[in-house]
Amino acid sequence: MKKSLIALAALGTIAGAAQAQTAVTIYGTVDTGITYSNHNVSANGDNGSKFGVGSGNIDTSRIGFKGVEDLGGGLKALFQLEAGFNSDTGATEQGTTLFNRKSVVGLGGNFGTVLLGRQSDILDDAGHQYTSVKDFGNFVGSPHALDRLEGTRTQNSIRYDSPNMQGFKGSVIYGFGEQAGQNSAGQSFGAGGTYDNGPLGLYLGYYQSKFGTNPSDTLVSNIVGLAGVAPEELSALGADGTTVNKTFSLGASYQAGPARLYGNWSRVNVPDLLKQNVFELGVDYALSAPVHLLAAVQHSNMSVDGFDGSKPKVTQLNLGMDYYLSKRTDLYTLASYASGRNGGLVGDIASPAVQNADGKSNQTSVAVGIRHKF
Repeated sequence: MKKSLIALAALGTIAGAAQAQTAVTIYGTVDTGITYSNHNVSANGDNGSKFGVGSGNIDTSRIGFKGVEDLGGGLKALFQLEAGFNSDTGATEQGTTLFNRKSVVGLGGNFGTVLLGRQSDILDDAGHQYTSVKDFGNFVGSPHALDRLEGTRTQNSIRYDSPNMQGFKGSVIYGFGEQAGQNSAGQSFGAGGTYDNGPLGLYLGYYQSKFGTNPSDTLVSNIVGLAGVAPEELSALGADGTTVNKTFSLGASYQAGPARLYGNWSRVNVPDLLKQNVFELGVDYALSAPVHLLAAVQHSNMSVDGFDGSKPKVTQLNLGMDYYLSKRTDLYTLASYASGRNGGLVGDIASPAVQNADGKSNQTSVAVGIRHKF
């Protein structure tokens, strides 16, 4: 009996020491609201209004786990697993991919961090810090569908982030195509930096990806949908290892008293298919500590030179109000009006608003919801 007690005490001491060395956090966001949109395709193909309970109006609903283990000498082991879900139905956000938002493990220290797995690039970081994505999230999806500011994942990837150097952080990412005999097929890479010091914030970033049977860039499906091009036509544009997407983006934000002002520009090039420019201006005005008034306008113009030579355009105006009940819980109301010309798609890219014979469309969307972070 005495030996058993001694053994249990020893195990308890070891477990306590191990727990002291490791910190694991469970976190997440639940964002749900009542939504309305018009000019949707109805069952008989006509225009139809739609009401419903929507998930992820601003932030994608998610649950995650992240942990840090102190290895000594300033070195730390890191991991993060994050799964998106639809809070209105409880279903996973992207089919059978469980940790679809992030699945990484790596090391951190005075040198910065190195992470391997499925993750986003620095343009996603910038989008959620310096652009309208921070305030309106998925409501600004149409104009930003290709420029990565809303967060597009790179799988089979390695990413390095530098330490903070007087407000500046740099980052590089590389995604492996993992195609035998042709390393360039399906690969992707990007680099950029952010500067955040006092009231001024700046960012710039570049990302490029290539064709392959196992592409590390998960954006290809959006390119297919936005350009209205069949997958077999997209594949015919280039052989494995040729470039499918180049994205360059830069922007700035400035805190002027109660107002956060921001602007950005993105250039997307899909060789032999399309070129897109996205321009944005916006403001977040703190009427009081808990009440924020939001406004943003985006304009996107595109040339689809590889096919019909059309030049689709989309302009979207967004207004909103965010009321913070606490640091973790807020109530919001959002409204947007999007207008498409020359075949420009507005609304949900997977199911866009109805277009008339002249290639024009418009859609008004409204959401009232609640967001809680834990």
